Amino acid sequence: MPIHDWSRVGAGIFHDFHEAWIIELRNALNRGRLPAGHFAMADQIIDGPIPDVITLQQRKTGAANAATGGVAVADAPPQARFVRSAESDIYASRANRIAIRHELGDVFAMIEILSPGNKSSVHALRRFVQPTQDFLYAGVNLLIVDLFPPTPRDPQGIHKEVWDTIICEDFDLPADKRLTVAAYAAGVPKKAYVEPVAVGDALPALPIFLQQEIYVPAPLEESYQATWDSCPEPMKQYVLGSRT
Repeated sequence: MPIHDWSRVGAGIFHDFHEAWIIELRNALNRGRLPAGHFAMADQIIDGPIPDVITLQQRKTGAANAATGGVAVADAPPQARFVRSAESDIYASRANRIAIRHELGDVFAMIEILSPGNKSSVHALRRFVQPTQDFLYAGVNLLIVDLFPPTPRDPQGIHKEVWDTIICEDFDLPADKRLTVAAYAAGVPKKAYVEPVAVGDALPALPIFLQQEIYVPAPLEESYQATWDSCPEPMKQYVLGSRT
């Protein structure tokens, strides 16, 4: 299923798709994608903003390093066009961590699907970006999906804005791939796996990290397709430009 051009429709149209996609993604993860003892929940309030999807581990199953069932980075390194490692950030990472917790378990990862409002102003972008730094330093891994082109506030896309809170380095989106899917491992050193995409591309199965070296592939493409399939026909026609 190719990525649609969501920039051509109103924010309310994407909001409907966004909300449905969150549930499809949560359901896909809970249908055996996560290791035993792990589960996904949608729109859960934790310390900070409300992420779209969080993955948790029940505390009774043991420590995070006891997780089994994921993919080892050493056996199958995640594939992405850009891979970044914040080696110079190691000393900063030695600061005390603040645990991010939920009443049902420990939070290991968050998934954020950006909406137009997240980049509508400098303040809105800052409200999205700053907590990502806090989460990464708290040991919470991230997966960010941005299906909207850069604005004057994020001229090289959302990854550049997020990564600059960790370490400032040059990054340019390819001219023909102006949308972004990025996965972040919150260990030491922090790592970023960035896949630029474009309208018409399939969504990449970037990693949802459970530990620095253990991940599960994100079912972005299949959940996106399932969400699109369930959209009402008038909405599909509007998004495709066949209805005004």
